[in-house]
Amino acid sequence: MERLRLAIDCMPLATREAMLEGVRANERIIVGAYVDGDGGVCPMLAAHRAGGRTDFLSFARSWDRFARANGERRAATEREVRILISQLEHSLQSAGGLELDRAIKEHRELVSRGRRARRALTDLVDPRGEIVARRLGRTWRRRSAADNPASATDRRLVAPVTSRG
Repeated sequence: MERLRLAIDCMPLATREAMLEGVRANERIIVGAYVDGDGGVCPMLAAHRAGGRTDFLSFARSWDRFARANGERRAATEREVRILISQLEHSLQSAGGLELDRAIKEHRELVSRGRRARRALTDLVDPRGEIVARRLGRTWRRRSAADNPASATDRRLVAPVTSRG
């Protein structure tokens, strides 16, 4: 059941909401397949039909493992559906603050802001204009061994204070 819960928590928020709505709306939830000939659907297809347009293979595997489908296609038991609904509800209730959806949205905003800034800079540059080069200061110049006083052949220590005997 822990793997099922982890798979649910990893799904986008909109998919979890759609799955909960889809599972509640469908009379026949199945395990072991995407659909069956009797109108049954898996929870992921129920979510898809309710607007959660995400394919999440790890959830499907976790659902089938939880229900012990072992390759057989069958209707989910009432208990299995109740547990799934309970897990979805709990996941949605505890979904606060650190949502993957929010992090993805913020990342996309930052990326698009960076692209807009780069476009604005390239619009300011005139490729037909004069090329201006400036010399780098001494700090940017590569230092040679001759620039390093420690590499000198005379390595006598200079005492800052003279000693009198």
